[in-house]
Amino acid sequence: MTSTAVLLIIAIVGTTVAPWQLFFQQSNIVDKRITPRWINYERADTFLGSIVVVIAASALVVTAAFAFRGTGLAGHFTNAAGVARGLELTVGHGTGALFALVLLNASIIGAAAVTLSTSYAFGDIFGMRHSLHRSFADAKQFYILFSALVICRCGHRPDPPRAVGADHDRGSGAGRSSPAERDGVPALALQRQGSSRPWVNRPWLNALAGLVVSVLLALSLILMTTTVFRNLEVTSLALVLGAIIVAGFLGVGSWALLPGQRAKRRVAIQLAAAAQRETKVRRETWRMPQLALLERPVWSRGRTLSMRVLSLYLVVAVVLLVVKAVELGTGH
Repeated sequence: MTSTAVLLIIAIVGTTVAPWQLFFQQSNIVDKRITPRWINYERADTFLGSIVVVIAASALVVTAAFAFRGTGLAGHFTNAAGVARGLELTVGHGTGALFALVLLNASIIGAAAVTLSTSYAFGDIFGMRHSLHRSFADAKQFYILFSALVICRCGHRPDPPRAVGADHDRGSGAGRSSPAERDGVPALALQRQGSSRPWVNRPWLNALAGLVVSVLLALSLILMTTTVFRNLEVTSLALVLGAIIVAGFLGVGSWALLPGQRAKRRVAIQLAAAAQRETKVRRETWRMPQLALLERPVWSRGRTLSMRVLSLYLVVAVVLLVVKAVELGTGH
């Protein structure tokens, strides 16, 4: 494990787990007119898509490693076109063309999915009709925006090889992400306990989500720190942050095992079991209320403080990202 390897892991995770995927997953579920009865099919769709993505991406990485290892081309990656030409030289005729076709496929998927999720988000914010289920005459603003974004997207260079098919990888969130009430269509919501019964997350799922978020924050912190302190040892920093995450989860687990917390948990489990027995039918017929009818969630002081700290961290991270981009652009 070297500093370069850690940064490579951060790059791969960054192309796979992206915030826009949440917008796409939620809105796409609504656009498909999926009801709770069919949510397990959507989960299976996302799970199988994730497996295919990992296999395809791994095949590209392994092929490139096999083709360039021990040659003068190793370690001199420039862009996707350079990889295609290198494959032609080291593997054989037609390999580079096949690589280019695979990457073209990824670019087309990216041009469609990322721009569509952006169009969904704009529709949510500005209250315009936004659905592929509607005709152009019924949702002109949505289709014009979607088309304009696709055209702009086509002006960019293709994504790196790791992005092949990555737009099918929705972070395994199907069925537990929370589609909002969009375009007058009721959808699943799993965020707010008061409005999403009987579809609230189970404790183990919240624990898993907490672990994923912690790892992502740690990777982001590594990248941000190494931007400021360039001589910092990345591997040591990764080990320290990993130890902090483990210690934090052990602390939370120990707190949850305290007698008072165990009693509360038993009561919660009993209430959940009773609600589950009463709502087996409701799970298939439940609909989320309109957003306008939902009350704002009540945050504790701890949650409010943590969200403010996270917001400050994101602002600092964006500033450092801009600084890094300027440095790369100017060659300094």
